[in-house]
Amino acid sequence: MRRRSLLTGAAAAAGVVTLGLNPAALAQRPGASGAPDLGLGDYPVVGRVRARRALEHLRVLSDRIGLRIGGTESEHRARDYLAGVLRDLRYQVTLQPFAAPDKYLSTLLVGRDTWHAAASRFGALGASASGEVVDLDTGATPPADLTGKVALLVNVPTGSTAVLDAVRLGAVAVLVGRVSTPPAGKTGAFSPALTANVAVPVLGIAQVHVERLRAAGPVTVTVNTTHHTGLTSYNVIADRPATFRGGPDHGVVMITAHYDTVPGSPGANDDGSGTVLALELARVLRYLPTHRALRFALWGSEEQGLIGSRHYVGQLTDAEAGRIAGVFQNDMVATSHGPATAYWLLSVDGGANATTAEVAAAAARLGYGARVHGPVPRGSSDHVPFHERGIAAANFSWRGEGGPHELEPLYHTPEDTIAQNVSPERLQVSLELIGSAAYRLARTRS
Repeated sequence: MRRRSLLTGAAAAAGVVTLGLNPAALAQRPGASGAPDLGLGDYPVVGRVRARRALEHLRVLSDRIGLRIGGTESEHRARDYLAGVLRDLRYQVTLQPFAAPDKYLSTLLVGRDTWHAAASRFGALGASASGEVVDLDTGATPPADLTGKVALLVNVPTGSTAVLDAVRLGAVAVLVGRVSTPPAGKTGAFSPALTANVAVPVLGIAQVHVERLRAAGPVTVTVNTTHHTGLTSYNVIADRPATFRGGPDHGVVMITAHYDTVPGSPGANDDGSGTVLALELARVLRYLPTHRALRFALWGSEEQGLIGSRHYVGQLTDAEAGRIAGVFQNDMVATSHGPATAYWLLSVDGGANATTAEVAAAAARLGYGARVHGPVPRGSSDHVPFHERGIAAANFSWRGEGGPHELEPLYHTPEDTIAQNVSPERLQVSLELIGSAAYRLARTRS
């Protein structure tokens, strides 16, 4: 065995001792189908990562901050929190700004509750209105007079003039909703498209809000719409150099997630879970010996089309891109949805690469092999820009056994909360898999 490998192994073993870990205590992992066969470098990671620590961060992001809409003040509050945590861990933190598209947002005041939704750019913006809700269903047979009322329209057919008709009949605002039935997932907030501009607020509300309005019977609501322009979103980048220095540069390993949300959702699983996984691994890996540098990247404005990660990759020189040994993108890594028992390895082309290979190997060592599926082809997350640049990258996520298209029903909804959609056990498994895999790749010389 080469001297450097011996040094790395000795350092990892020393980490087990100095951190007070008992290897015997690691005999069985949560939810594992078999006993583990851990490598020496797994112990200081598996023995220290804690879902409960990650959940402390998630309570701040999802419960306290809540919505984190790209480019708005809500996302900036999350940016500042994330940067502060990483600075406290003694990483070199960089905030990378970029332009974000306009946002059309809204709120509904219902009694003492405030609900968040989206607004139509074809309706009145920067406007408020109050009135009793009248349920028009699809709008096929509107009443003769809606003066002073707030119209509720649900599952309006494509090409319908129902919104325009409601406004013509005197509605002071229009709520547009979509309701799906099982097994389809519940619907979230959206910005309704209209065939003409109207002079009242038009909101796109989530299915849960339609259900609550209908259950409440006669109810008065106050709606507000806001147009956010000139927005700047941010990536939060945290770096730690390799500990074995003085020889050749062996590059960098990246652990990534997006921290923004869609309108109306507090984003506990999507993707608060991936974000706090990165924070907890940053804590655990910060002092462990590596040949490669570590980089944690938390992307802004993913939900508007991978804008943050595309900006980051677009700024890389060829030399900088060539240094990246692998990108572990974590998106929706903790859902509590019962059928989402498969941990998917998702590469853009379905092929294996350095990241999928390391996670699959970690799963075998930790006894999680039966829960891990793939790699299979899947885009739609921040690994895509890296793949397009020729960099080894994949997305990792809990989904249904039938394929990665089987998302939890609360995806992109106001019900994506810690209480309703986060499993500490699945978060722990995700932490162990990504932590062990990324650390092994970081210990490897190019």
